[in-house]
Amino acid sequence: MRKLLHFVLNRVFITAVLVLLQVAFFLLELSKWSSYYVLIAAILRLISIAVIIYLIYRPNNPAVKLAWIIPIMMFPLFGGILYLSCGHVIISRKLRDKIQTADKLMRKNMPENKDIQQKLQAENPMAANQSRYLTEYSGMTVWENTDTVYFPDGLSYWKKLLEDLETAENFIFLEYFILEEGTMWNDILKILEKKAKQGVEVRLIYDDFGTVLKLPKHYEQHIESKGIKCVAFNKLIPIMTVILNNRDHRKIVVIDGKVGYTGGVNLADEYINYKTVFGYWKDAGLRIEGEAVWNFTSMFLQMWNISRSTDEDYAQYRYNFNKLVDSKGYVQPYGDTPLDEETVGENVYLNMLGYAQKYFYAFTPYLVTDNEMCTALKLAAKRGVDVRIVTPGIPDKKTVYWLTQSSYQNLIEAGVKIYQFTPGFIHSKCVLCDDEVAAVGTINFDYRSFYHHFECGVFMYNTDAVLGLKEDMEETFAVSELITLEWCKKKFMKLNVIGPILKLFSPLF
Repeated sequence: MRKLLHFVLNRVFITAVLVLLQVAFFLLELSKWSSYYVLIAAILRLISIAVIIYLIYRPNNPAVKLAWIIPIMMFPLFGGILYLSCGHVIISRKLRDKIQTADKLMRKNMPENKDIQQKLQAENPMAANQSRYLTEYSGMTVWENTDTVYFPDGLSYWKKLLEDLETAENFIFLEYFILEEGTMWNDILKILEKKAKQGVEVRLIYDDFGTVLKLPKHYEQHIESKGIKCVAFNKLIPIMTVILNNRDHRKIVVIDGKVGYTGGVNLADEYINYKTVFGYWKDAGLRIEGEAVWNFTSMFLQMWNISRSTDEDYAQYRYNFNKLVDSKGYVQPYGDTPLDEETVGENVYLNMLGYAQKYFYAFTPYLVTDNEMCTALKLAAKRGVDVRIVTPGIPDKKTVYWLTQSSYQNLIEAGVKIYQFTPGFIHSKCVLCDDEVAAVGTINFDYRSFYHHFECGVFMYNTDAVLGLKEDMEETFAVSELITLEWCKKKFMKLNVIGPILKLFSPLF
C-alpha cells in the first residue's frame, strides 16, 4: 500500500495524470459527451489564470516564475492545479504561528558573537560578508573554538558516529531524511536503545515521505516503545502540496551539545556501500566539535518544537565549553526553510561564486538550476575562475540525470568544467573555493533543495575540514570523466531535443 502511495504521489506521475486529463477533456469537448464540460473547463482555466497572475506578482526568481508559467499556459485546464499540487507552499495560520514562535525562541537563544564577526572581518572581508548574511537570514551565528573533520565517504562517517554515540551522557538528537533497516541503521539503533535505558534522552526526527518505502508503517511507534522520543516529520496525508514539497531533507546529529554531524549521508546501507545500487556510492560527511554545535542543537530543537508543538527552553541543552577545543578557523552551521522567500541555500553558493578568485569546485548529485545560478557559474568561468562540477556517472533517477546533462553544453561553452564520477553515484553536497572557504551539507544544486526542502549546511573559513575537502576533490577529479563538447554532440537527441522539453518542467524534479 505504501509503495502504491509513493508511486501515486510522485511528481512526474501527477504531471502525467493531469496531462492525460487535459487530453480527455479535449476529446469530451469534441464529442460533446459532457454537458458540464464548459462550466468545469471555465473554472479550471480561471484557476490557471489566477495562478499566473499570482506568479507574476510574487516576489520570486523570474526564472522560476517562467518555469511554471510556461507549463501552465501549455496545459491551461490543469496547469493551475499542477502548480497548486506541486509548486505552491500553503501554510495554515496555525502552522505559521508555530513556526514564528519557534523561530523567535531560537533567535532569542542565539548569541550575536560580534567579537568573532569583527575578527573574521579583519582576516577576510568577503568571508565575513557571507557570515553576516547567514546570521541575518538563517539566524545562525559564526563561531571559533570548533574542530572540524571531513569524511570523504559514508563508511568513515558511520564508524566515527558509532564511537561518538557510545560516549553520550546526557542527550542524543538525530534528524534524517531517510532511515532504512539494515546494518547501518540497526547498529545505530542498538546504541540509541542502550543509551535510552541508561537515562540518556534520545530524540529522533525522520521524514515520513523519505522513508515511505524504507520502513514499516507507524515506525515511530516502534521507536517510541524503545524509550526513544520520535517524530515522523510531515506525515503522509492527502494534501499534495505539503507531501511533495516541504520535506525535511536535513541530516543532523547532536551528542551532548559537544559533537555534531551533517552531510549527505542518510542512515541506509547504500550510503556505506554495504548495498550496491548505482555502482560505488560516494558521499560526504562533516563532524564538528565545539561551540558551533550550538547552531545544530538550536536547529534540531526548532524543528522538534514545530513538530511536537512545544516551546521548551533551549538553554538546558547548551554545553559549557570551559576549555578551548584544539581548532582553527571559523565555523557557521546554518539552516534553510522553504517557508519564507529567502533561498539561503542557493544564495550561499552564489555568494561563494562571487567570492572565488582562483577556483570554485562543487560536488552535487543533481544539476537542475535556475537561470541565476547558471549565469553565475558561467560568469565566474568567463572571468578566469577555475569552475569544476562533479555529477554522477551512474544515475539514481534517469529523468533527472538527463535534465542534469542537458545543462552541460551551455556551461562547457562558457568554460565550466563538468566531470562525471565514473565509479558510480556521487551524493555529496560540497562547495570549495580558493583553499579557504567551503560549505558541506545537504543542499543539492536543484529546485527541490533551493526552494522546497528544509536543508542545512556548514559554512567554514580556514578550517582543517576545508583542506580535507580539497584533497578529496582532487582525488575525485582523477577518477572522473571530464565531459567535452564532442561528448555532448554525440548525445544530441538527449541533450538538445529531450533536454529542453524536460527543462520546461524542471521545478517538478
